[in-house]
Amino acid sequence: VQLQASGGGLGQAGGSLRLSCVASGVTLSAYDMGWFRQAPGKEREFLAVIRSRSRAGTRSYADAVKGRFTVSRDNAENTVYLQMNSLKAEDTAVYYCAAGRNQILSSLWTERGYAHWGQGTQVTVSS
Repeated sequence: VQLQASGGGLGQAGGSLRLSCVASGVTLSAYDMGWFRQAPGKEREFLAVIRSRSRAGTRSYADAVKGRFTVSRDNAENTVYLQMNSLKAEDTAVYYCAAGRNQILSSLWTERGYAHWGQGTQVTVSS
């Protein structure tokens, strides 16, 4: 499984960015797809997950981004997105997408729930 995250860059506080995660060699809808971020000097942080098609594509968000970030999947494009609105300076981090298969939702809130990771894309929010 190879994941390629893109769409990062410089955003303005209060603005929006959309990240994409494209997969090769696999069908993303068969996986639980998560988004994480890691700011300098901090641990990697769970943001959002969209479950596999067999799990009805249900979504779960961290409190820090609930109501601002939206995870979605385009099965035809085999791509998962993270729409980030109302950006804040503290959203500055490297963002990662990850793929896993896990029966327990709470496992997907941690790095251990994922077997495959993309390379990360930098998001910088200026205030």
